[in-house]
Amino acid sequence: MHQRTFVMIKPDGIKRGLMGEIISTFERAGLRITRLEMVRPTAEIATRHYPQSTEWLTTAGNKARDGYQQAGLNVVADLGTDDPQAIGQIIHRRLVEFLCSGDVVIICVEGNMAVLNVRRLIGSTIPFQADPSSIRGRYGIDTPDCSFAEGRPVLNLVHASGTPEEAESEIALWFGA
Repeated sequence: MHQRTFVMIKPDGIKRGLMGEIISTFERAGLRITRLEMVRPTAEIATRHYPQSTEWLTTAGNKARDGYQQAGLNVVADLGTDDPQAIGQIIHRRLVEFLCSGDVVIICVEGNMAVLNVRRLIGSTIPFQADPSSIRGRYGIDTPDCSFAEGRPVLNLVHASGTPEEAESEIALWFGA
């Protein structure tokens, strides 16, 4: 099933000089790069990139709260709340700030089952949990406890759409197509 998906090499991937490695991983897997651009995200685009629905905020908040607990940290002491939706809003703000902190490379990738194949190639969002052969498993060096302590998202190098519908929405948002 031929699909297209959206990939973004985030500011940490750019700063570490991993653009070529990341792009060549997709190409070696038989996927085709059909659009590619380096941009500096605006706050408006970055805000629209991350959903602000109650469901997304609550899910993000629960993941962060669980991560704090697993790291033995006190979420209330750090964030001032243990409400998942309120935590999700903090996470959203930090993600937007991070995306706007530097250049990103936006990519449209096409191929057989592109959404699933790209997600498989990039690995788990938490680098130390990612398959060692994935992009995040090979090059990711951040951990949630460090990111919590520094008040920022986990640096995981790359974003990829999670569904075909999300891919089309993100391609339209970033490329205007």
